[in-house]
Amino acid sequence: MRALVHNILHIAFGFAFFCIAYLLINQQILVQSILYRLAANDYHSALMAFLAMALQATVLLIGLLLLPRRLFWLLLIVVGISAAINVAFAQILRDTIDLAKFNWLISETRHATNAAGKFLLPTAVGLGKTLVAMGLFVASRKLLRAALHQQLPPFSTRPALTCTIFLVILPSFAFGFDVPGAIAAERNIYNYTYEKLTIPPPPQRRPVNLSDPDRQKSIEKIVWIIDESVGYDAFAKHILPKVKAFKPVDFGKTAAMGNCSAPAHVALRSGVDVMNVAEDTDLRQTPSIWGYAKQAGYETTLIDGQVSGPPQNLLLPPEAGKIDKIQSAAAGIRTDLAIAKQINARLKTDGREFVYAVLRGVHFQYSDHYPEGLIPENQSLEKQYETAISYSKRGFFPTLLSGVDRENVAIVYTSDHGQNVKEGVTPHCSTHPEKEEFAIPLLAFLPPNLAERYVVEDENRYSASQIFPSTLTWMGYDRSQATEKYDSTLKWQSKKFIWFGRGVIPLRPGDRIAVRSSEETLVD
Repeated sequence: MRALVHNILHIAFGFAFFCIAYLLINQQILVQSILYRLAANDYHSALMAFLAMALQATVLLIGLLLLPRRLFWLLLIVVGISAAINVAFAQILRDTIDLAKFNWLISETRHATNAAGKFLLPTAVGLGKTLVAMGLFVASRKLLRAALHQQLPPFSTRPALTCTIFLVILPSFAFGFDVPGAIAAERNIYNYTYEKLTIPPPPQRRPVNLSDPDRQKSIEKIVWIIDESVGYDAFAKHILPKVKAFKPVDFGKTAAMGNCSAPAHVALRSGVDVMNVAEDTDLRQTPSIWGYAKQAGYETTLIDGQVSGPPQNLLLPPEAGKIDKIQSAAAGIRTDLAIAKQINARLKTDGREFVYAVLRGVHFQYSDHYPEGLIPENQSLEKQYETAISYSKRGFFPTLLSGVDRENVAIVYTSDHGQNVKEGVTPHCSTHPEKEEFAIPLLAFLPPNLAERYVVEDENRYSASQIFPSTLTWMGYDRSQATEKYDSTLKWQSKKFIWFGRGVIPLRPGDRIAVRSSEETLVD
């Protein structure tokens, strides 16, 4: 009798430990796929998600229980790696990972060290939860095996081992056949890695379909300068007063097209038909700014101040193939000044040229963007951010414009997105964005006779989507065609405000992208 009670207690505690561990690594997935669905009265989806998670939990339990010692530890390592990524991601963003977000994570790996510093505490909490879960899995195995040792099959038999391994990986194959429900944290990273490696190649860009440009009406040198994480308020406070001496057209607080870098850049480069964009839009297929520039006879150059290797921000091969020169330009905290010098030299040469420059900017950690000791330690986050912006742009605009003949040069300066500079929050790319994440500066340094045509009536009614059609007119394309196909030029207010999320491009046939639109401005 005592042995029976002892075994029952072992089974009860072993099963309880497994359930707690499984809840720890799948908490956010379970909340979103089951509880949120129940709250929305979507009982069918909640049931399907529950059954899918129950299946995956069952086969994991079987594997943990039946696998021989070496394979058990191997399985625990495999489970732990995938779970740790999920739990840390959920701890930081209160969100789950899907294929689009996984693709976004891969595209943002250049910021891994910055993110590790900014989100050290939530990452540590996430890893701590994962380690606790792994410990509970070990305890569960010991308790259950102690109670069931006489009923367990011999582990040396090849059929039993093969069957167990198959059961452990079966759900991963099942989801490949569109089985409904969420993919559990212990295996989804491997699913998404496989899907990422087997995603169909991106489509080719469509050819330019506007009338041939009139070179007589075009500007010789056109430059887009896209800063990193520079919000409007800090820019207006610390940079704008010094820049006004160069007489830019200031469009005020402008709405970004994303609160993450990759979606914002994809939208800027691709051009957005703001009146017709929808969840089935594929920005990979538009002619892109490079196609229009080539058609208009411009040499095209991408200068990236954030990388020292391959291009970033979802610059896929069909698009990259249309760029004459891609230059990695990362060079420490004075990268932006070095880029300003390089652009300045280009503006003094002959020939038609379009340059897209991505600045290093001030991505978190903000203290990494100015010299140690420039301000006292333990300053507020806002002070660190403003100091980083001031230092990153120190001498930038005077260097950029020094000795430049402004009569045939058009330079656009903006940022990919803003920042929500508050303690304890995600500064940008959050799942529930604040308006500060979209508020960016937008300046245009134009030939005097062109600049006077831009009368800024309402500084809160402009969008980054207007940069594209404005640039097309500067390249000599017909204004009416450009505005019909995309958005108003910067001579007028935006037709509609567009925001893209992390899933900015479809990865498989039938995928829906993350896009929202509004007649009202995203910032005020």
